[in-house]
Amino acid sequence: MTERISPPLQGDERETLRAFLDFHRATLAMKCEGLSDDDLRRRSMPPSTLTLLGLVRHMAEVERTWFRKVINGEDIPLVWSDENDYQVAYDGSRSSRSEAFSAWQNEVEHARRIEREAESLDVTGYQPRWEEHVSLRLVMHHLCHEYARHNGHADFLREGIDGVTGV
Repeated sequence: MTERISPPLQGDERETLRAFLDFHRATLAMKCEGLSDDDLRRRSMPPSTLTLLGLVRHMAEVERTWFRKVINGEDIPLVWSDENDYQVAYDGSRSSRSEAFSAWQNEVEHARRIEREAESLDVTGYQPRWEEHVSLRLVMHHLCHEYARHNGHADFLREGIDGVTGV
């Protein structure tokens, strides 16, 4: 069972951002607990092809892109696409829980290491799509936003699978 720890009520900025990001990561994992691979591949209502497995794969790409490629400056391909096609991750139809979660957890661990080793939240990296340098602070806020939005999608997906709400 995934442990989800609430963010501190009086932590400093970095501690609070780190805790909120981990809270959202744990929430996505909790939305997927107890489901089979087939359940995780179950699509939402047509015409959408969104699945819980696709969300996990997408978040692996998000973690990899923002922490490893942008902040750390690593010249690496995406997890699921050598052609830099972010949409490929959403297709979990041929993926398994084990494959998707392994990739996602690997990227989360890289992200945590990069954040821990950064001197401050003012460390910057280059975001080529925006043609701008961005701070680690912005990246952490952006990921909290990204997870919160997709965890809302995960709420509806999970409810559609087995009626579970409020995780």
